[in-house]
Amino acid sequence: MPTDPVLVVHGGAWAMPDDMVEAHIRGVNNALAAGWRVLERGGSALDAVEEAVVVMEDDETFDAGRGSFLNRDGRIQLDALIMDGSTLRAGGVGCVEHLRNPVRAARKILSESPHVYFVGEGAEKFAAQHGLPLCRNEELVIPREVERLREYQAEANSHGNELFAPTTDDVTISHDTVGAVALDRNGNIAAATSTGGTLNKAPGRLGDSSLIGCGCYADNESAAASTTGWGEPIMKLVLAKWTCDRIAAGNLPEWAAQEAMNYLKQRVNGHGGIIVLDPHGHFGIAHNTPRMAWAYRTMKKQDAGVVREG
Repeated sequence: MPTDPVLVVHGGAWAMPDDMVEAHIRGVNNALAAGWRVLERGGSALDAVEEAVVVMEDDETFDAGRGSFLNRDGRIQLDALIMDGSTLRAGGVGCVEHLRNPVRAARKILSESPHVYFVGEGAEKFAAQHGLPLCRNEELVIPREVERLREYQAEANSHGNELFAPTTDDVTISHDTVGAVALDRNGNIAAATSTGGTLNKAPGRLGDSSLIGCGCYADNESAAASTTGWGEPIMKLVLAKWTCDRIAAGNLPEWAAQEAMNYLKQRVNGHGGIIVLDPHGHFGIAHNTPRMAWAYRTMKKQDAGVVREG
């Protein structure tokens, strides 16, 4: 029996300034439209989350793909994961510097490799061997982020601090990781997450986004989830899998999403957001930051915003 499709996307959770709200709403709506086109013609949830995330990777509003945060050395290093709930197959890339759309490479790994995860040069070599074009790292860098890094490092120097990414969670610092979860007409769910990581991060640092079960997870027997926020606390809790397990135990996604945010804050003083969707089409959106960019569409309703009350 066919299932009514559902798509939920997010574009970051933090203290988003008023002058950035419109761009975020436009960006998540564009991603929603791309993913929905796949679902409404009977395409797979896996294809839908990939296409939705690609749109946000190409949108300089977000910390994913071109326009991402620069690391301490002034370079962009990207991470992404995509997972198929029907097979538990997943593909992830970490610390890639020459791919415009790391989620495309992650999908190639899921579909065409027995492995789950490739990093750095190995990931880029795999991507190139499977038809994905490489680019110069400089093509991913935009002036806004060069200036943002310069200002951050100047501030750190003025206070005598070492030039590393913040070790305390600061909701005023942008966390514009992107992600999507989808349910298709065949009843299968999928999830994808993509990020440029944190501002001024140490080269080689991985966050939660591309780690299976941390920033992304999907299982037809529980749910699909994608997170955003400060990566280290999310990793410590394996938060995406934790949330999906709550749903497998009988909790509704909306409740499980809010519980995940409470758990993140209470257990490790973390901040962020999460979207989660079960195979019955029920979904949850939650965050413990001032704002979160999100959008969703079902057969009956579509909505988007930068804040969603409990």
